[in-house]
Amino acid sequence: MAAHSIPATGDPGLQPERTALSWSRTALALAVNALLSLRAGFVVGEPWLVVVGAVLFAASGAAVAVGTVRRRQLAGDRLVITPPRWALEGVAAATLLASLGGIASIYAGGGA
Repeated sequence: MAAHSIPATGDPGLQPERTALSWSRTALALAVNALLSLRAGFVVGEPWLVVVGAVLFAASGAAVAVGTVRRRQLAGDRLVITPPRWALEGVAAATLLASLGGIASIYAGGGA
């Protein structure tokens, strides 16, 4: 999927701000899930949950970086409408990992 861009014509409205905020919310959600996975991993003694938390923190940082780039892309003279495909696939993979980590952290304690 090639990036689709159009010339900026006047006021873009609130779309660039909403896009930047959505990437920020995604990064925050990933960071919260990373903290929960890290906590569960350290409390229960499951090293793989610590690894999941570390990966989610990295994904959170990547989401912040992509959000910063997207904010700049949508504020320039040419609006790059489509985000990079790898960013969308990465967010989908991180969301899946966060979901699996959350479910696993619930069952990791073995009812303790």
